[in-house]
Amino acid sequence: MGKEQQTTAGVTVVGAGAITALGPTSGHLWQGAREGRVAIGPVQRLPMEGLSTKLGGEVTDPVEPGRAYRRPEGFRERAVELALVAAEEAMAALPGGLVPAERFGVVLGTCNAGLLSGREWLRAGRDGEAPAPELPSLVTPQALAEVVGAAFRLRGPVLAVNTACASGANAIGLAADLLRRGRADAVLAGGSDAFSDVVFAGFHALQSLSPEPAAPYCAERQGLSLGEGSGMVVLVRADFAREHGLPGLADIAGYGLSADGFHATAPHPEGKGAARAIEAALRHSGVAAERIGYVNGHGTGTPKNDPAESRAIALALGAEEAARAPVSSTKSVIGHLLGAAGAAEAIVTAYALSEQTAPPTASFTAPDPDCPLDYVTGVARPLSTGAALSNNFAFGGANAALVLTRTEDAHRPPLPDTDRVVVTGIGLLSPAGDRVAEVWSAYARGESPVAWAGGLPVCRVDFDPEPYLTKRQRRRMDRLGQLGVAATVKALADAGIAPGGAEAEAVGIVFGTGTGPMEAMERFTVPLLAEGPAAADPAVFPNTVYNQAAGQIAIHLGLRGPTSTLSVGHATGAAALAYTADLLAAGHADTLVCTVTDALTDEVAKAYAAVGAASTRAPGEGDDGRFTLAEGSVAVVLERRSHAVARGARVLGEVLGHGMASDASRARLWDPRGRGLERAMRAALDDGGLTPGGLGAVWLASAGLRAADAAEAEAVRRLFDGCPVPPALHAPKTVLGEPMGVGGALSLALALHHTGSGDRPVLLNSSSLGGSHVSLAVRRGSGAEETRTSHATPTGETR
Repeated sequence: MGKEQQTTAGVTVVGAGAITALGPTSGHLWQGAREGRVAIGPVQRLPMEGLSTKLGGEVTDPVEPGRAYRRPEGFRERAVELALVAAEEAMAALPGGLVPAERFGVVLGTCNAGLLSGREWLRAGRDGEAPAPELPSLVTPQALAEVVGAAFRLRGPVLAVNTACASGANAIGLAADLLRRGRADAVLAGGSDAFSDVVFAGFHALQSLSPEPAAPYCAERQGLSLGEGSGMVVLVRADFAREHGLPGLADIAGYGLSADGFHATAPHPEGKGAARAIEAALRHSGVAAERIGYVNGHGTGTPKNDPAESRAIALALGAEEAARAPVSSTKSVIGHLLGAAGAAEAIVTAYALSEQTAPPTASFTAPDPDCPLDYVTGVARPLSTGAALSNNFAFGGANAALVLTRTEDAHRPPLPDTDRVVVTGIGLLSPAGDRVAEVWSAYARGESPVAWAGGLPVCRVDFDPEPYLTKRQRRRMDRLGQLGVAATVKALADAGIAPGGAEAEAVGIVFGTGTGPMEAMERFTVPLLAEGPAAADPAVFPNTVYNQAAGQIAIHLGLRGPTSTLSVGHATGAAALAYTADLLAAGHADTLVCTVTDALTDEVAKAYAAVGAASTRAPGEGDDGRFTLAEGSVAVVLERRSHAVARGARVLGEVLGHGMASDASRARLWDPRGRGLERAMRAALDDGGLTPGGLGAVWLASAGLRAADAAEAEAVRRLFDGCPVPPALHAPKTVLGEPMGVGGALSLALALHHTGSGDRPVLLNSSSLGGSHVSLAVRRGSGAEETRTSHATPTGETR
């Protein structure tokens, strides 16, 4: 995809920062891990009454970042501040000004994001108070990423990854991809999560908490210990590091992703899904299994996870190689940092390679026959290896594995077998209809599907889940998951792929959501505010993580390929499609479905109104400079072109390239001149080998928010200044409503349906409210043989 040059150069960690229960720096983390010093103790900042444990890996050092961020007076979002502290340490390793701001990106992984801000919003509402209007701007994962980007004025790609406990590792892998494909020269990547009574109550309800410090892989283990903190790394390409004399801690040689497709919270007992992630990491890194001389395991200390991971390591490395590779769990000393775990543990793995020392698994007292590997216990062990593996597995069956190598070895990953990326199926659920033709017709006629709710005009999907999910299947699913499953079923049918079959098993799922699981978060949190942990519902808690819908899709449809979840605000749809295309182009899978979903709850609508974005007027009542809120779900099946042609798939279109940029400023949310979006559009054109004059149309991010729309208009005007025939401009969200994160995917569906641009390429723009911009270059058809002329939906209708 595109003309960006994939490089075989490694990706080097040139800066690391961490704040954990072991101390305020990455050095404290490594020293404590190497000594096996347990920092899991009585939690001081939270009430622990009614819980099955009093312990956690709490950060006790002052959390005082040197950079400010927008927040309500007297309120602090700890997840943001932990990330800023770790980022400050990591960024200090890079000389100021070495990398232009426009070439410096951010990828932040988090499980719970600004959960404390969301909790405070719900508490104020429950108590009859007016919640602070700044709170919603701190709740989402992208909000955290944008705070970090703005704090350091980084204006490259800014993305948030949300694969629950695999988020930190996934974020580092995605950051490495951005570097290898030339989309950035440096990326600040990692994860952050903070303690909250909500999370403790949830794991208590699942009966997962240990009354003693976690003892991973031990026969006497009793469960996990929660931790909090942040780990951040600065990554550059290895050749860039050498050119500028930047010492490396270790190299990120490759990573792998997979979906268990098994259970909402439990891993596959045989470790099959996790093994696929490890195998993929080895394949893409070019590191043979026998070279892995150390494994930093996921090692949570739960009865099911540790044996499953042990089997996964044996499956992926081979029994003989797995038996000789020393394994340890960092969670035994700092607890489970959730979305930050993969980042903190990658830092420990990097230090282990650099100092050739395997840290021990603390609290290990007796071997377990179900965990038969070589666990490092007692004291640290000398290593003699150039490669190591770091594993992280998550709720919803999302698995991530990183392969790290010693920088001085200058390992070069193999050049991937790149391919063009095509679209072969689309399914959607929209307030304007459940077929692309219906939605296009509503847009063309200017018909807005508006209803009133809570004093606001909103556009909601009239959705009957029965054709897609039985009542029993829906019992533990929220609306986000139900919409996502239904749209994915429709897209797979459109692509001619049967759910649950052998073909579907190789398919992966990249899920996107702008606002995330707010329905489940409200259902779980509000009772806790009144009744404490006794009110925690174990059936609802798993749905509070952002990637749970992706897990439900994988489970119900039998998808077990790579999986990831992105939440990039209103730019989510375009960002998720871009990531999907890059994964396919680099050979991580032959087929992926990208499903982008947002459910509009009353509480979400109130939050948009509080920040001054949601319109209070119905269409026809005058423009108030705000947008009409909508919800929806769009699923897009993308494939490597060679695979699509080989199976005789109908090709609807091709992804030619994409660009990402951020306005990144503490003073304002976006640049009023639209310079960030202009850079994203120009990068998309360059990636696709296109020129402005060759475009047939631009599908705008414009949704009715006056200041943002004016900035985009300026960017578009400059881009096409001098073009004798400017392209057509489409603004579907000004008619159909702003479907939050779904907008970019909806524009893709409409652009591939609309014949007005012929076969000329088009740009699809998306922008978050925090100033993150993504532009996709696509075109209808691809020159592939079209062997089918229509597709049947599950109800027998034709697109």
